[in-house]
Amino acid sequence: MPEWITRELPPRFLAVAEAFAAQTPLSGACEETGRALARDGISLGEALDGLRATAHLITGEEPRFEDLRVLSEAWSEATLSYLSQLSCTDPLTGLSTLAHLRTAVADLYRSADANVENTQTLVVVEAPQLHGGDQTPIARAMVTMRLGESARTVFAQAHTIGALGARRVVVLAERDDRLARRVTLLRTMVAADRARVWIEGLPDTDFAATLLLDDLTRD
Repeated sequence: MPEWITRELPPRFLAVAEAFAAQTPLSGACEETGRALARDGISLGEALDGLRATAHLITGEEPRFEDLRVLSEAWSEATLSYLSQLSCTDPLTGLSTLAHLRTAVADLYRSADANVENTQTLVVVEAPQLHGGDQTPIARAMVTMRLGESARTVFAQAHTIGALGARRVVVLAERDDRLARRVTLLRTMVAADRARVWIEGLPDTDFAATLLLDDLTRD
């Protein structure tokens, strides 16, 4: 592209402009740009204005609705992720965040009971992969919220119930003689969502437990 065009581009929109100029799909560039703008503290309105200005500059036309949606969703996800890091509670689901789960698990290992792996455990609830329009942040949050409500019903006295990634809920629960019955009941309650439930034992060190939570967060 001519240098004068790059000088006129809104900040962070070079990749989008290049995709416009090459007439290639914009989804990847819009997704990354939306995340970057959210991290920079740019409002959603400014982000959409930037996409519109870039489209006019390169093509002389309005941006497609699909590209506006991709940029908006990426901006929203990055913003919600940032808010989650500031709070103990996920703003969409009301469940504990990964950071709070790490803290709760670390507190157990620092407590007087050094035998955490034999007294506590993780109960993991995993929703199936979502497809199409169900992959929006709101749709994913609704599924996670339902799973979380079921987990709260069964494990009312659990230390912590939190969301891990886009489709998992984890319960930090007592390893006692009621655990198996509770897991069976939870499986029944989440069957309509085709969710999977299993017990994930805690390792013998705080560091290993942190790695386990990080691994469970990955999709």
